[in-house]
Amino acid sequence: MPTPFCPDDAADENAGLFGLPHSPLEAKLVIVPVPFDATTSYGHGTSLAPKAILHASHQVDLWDLETGKPYAAGIAMLDIPQQVQAWNEEARALLEKAPHAPATLASVNALCERLNHWVYETCAALLSQGKHVGVLGGEHSTPLGNIQAHAEKYPGMGVLHIDAHADLRVAFEGLTFSHASIMHNVLERVEGVSKLVQVGVRDLGEAEAARIYSTPGRIETFFDFALAEHRMAGLPMQALFARVAAALPNNVYVSFDIDGLEPSLCPSTGTPVPGGLSFHEACALLKAVVGAGKRVVGFDLSEVAPGDTEWDANVGARILYKLAGWLLKSQQTLPSTSGRRTC
Repeated sequence: MPTPFCPDDAADENAGLFGLPHSPLEAKLVIVPVPFDATTSYGHGTSLAPKAILHASHQVDLWDLETGKPYAAGIAMLDIPQQVQAWNEEARALLEKAPHAPATLASVNALCERLNHWVYETCAALLSQGKHVGVLGGEHSTPLGNIQAHAEKYPGMGVLHIDAHADLRVAFEGLTFSHASIMHNVLERVEGVSKLVQVGVRDLGEAEAARIYSTPGRIETFFDFALAEHRMAGLPMQALFARVAAALPNNVYVSFDIDGLEPSLCPSTGTPVPGGLSFHEACALLKAVVGAGKRVVGFDLSEVAPGDTEWDANVGARILYKLAGWLLKSQQTLPSTSGRRTC
């Protein structure tokens, strides 16, 4: 007879995400791993994140002081897809051999389109089954299909984009689906997104800044220097996060690039930038959005690179659990957070 699951027990090394026993069929929230990092323009390694975060997630305690029992709704991750790994290896090899050749760029763009279609089809199928869906990259280009699938189900939704970068570049380095172009592609290709609200941006090009300032109704950016000035003035961050929440429509998709955090929390990420949110500020931002009555309908986590230690994956696993918890809480699918034990 199998041993009953107890959330306080140590996770078995062969257990699923966060040590949970749920299958994707049983789980309310399904995580789609996308191990792809071919378009990264500085540091590589984010394709290893799904496997590393799966391992690190076994050390995450399942009782969450803010959201209670996210695990109780059922959380599972699909198997890491070998086809995506093969596309990544093929694209990386092409770019290493002849990075600027027109034939290389055309081939890599075609591989990225196949990836986007796979992500879209996978996530749309899960949504049609009544699942909540999150994507675990990989680089930040990977969730485009997930955002498209959610925008079709929740037309008019907003995207809360936590990132050090604006990601509004057009076909960066000749790559249409570059990690630096994800939000450009969302705005240009995903009709159901009504607004982009960015938090933590501190590294961007002049053309990106011009686009932000020229489209205030569609893009609203809370730059990192403004957040820093707010802190240094001794003003409560909750008031600023309330403004972020107010800028969003009722349905919110969260796109979380780990480099939106301060670099000490993600030292191995591909493009680290000084500044950024603390872990607690990131959690407070999610809390403010849900506390304002917004519904988190989906999310992605990207740009976690495992590095030489488990630190990056450790932080990534905890951000992933917070994203899961606030989504499930906003959807009112969590049980009561009373002190009753389940084992």
